[in-house]
Amino acid sequence: MGTRHAEAGIRAIPTQELRAALLALNGTGVPFSIHETGAEGAELPAQWRYLKPASGSGATRSQVERTLKIWMRLCPRERVVRAMDEQFEVTRAGHPPGRTVARAHGRGPTCGIQREWTMEKGPDGHRHRVETFSFDSRDLKDPLRTTVLDAGWTWRGVYRM
Repeated sequence: MGTRHAEAGIRAIPTQELRAALLALNGTGVPFSIHETGAEGAELPAQWRYLKPASGSGATRSQVERTLKIWMRLCPRERVVRAMDEQFEVTRAGHPPGRTVARAHGRGPTCGIQREWTMEKGPDGHRHRVETFSFDSRDLKDPLRTTVLDAGWTWRGVYRM
């Protein structure tokens, strides 16, 4: 889960400015989106949805769609952002993938790196490994955590909001 505190000497900015800084991450080339929910924008979920490349062929062909969501609750009195990770996974089969064959949901810390490669013949005639899929949860968490810490607030990973 983890708790990270802002560096000593950084003055905490007001809640509205932190909310605006987090929402400003939208459209800056990050692979996720952030929006406000709850009463008076009390919660800010950041969501990243991605598809793994399909594998198999015919009826056994399957494709996995994953959604990683980080729920952030701003607690202005303590100057703390409570963050909870949530994951959803749907596996679809067929060609094109349409029939849902499995679903999964979980809460708790998400930390993962996934990479997939294929072997392809290069211009020099030799076979080379080519990356076909890449996922790193740090691409979602790091910009959020950095924004919070740079604002002088504390980042606290939690299991339940």
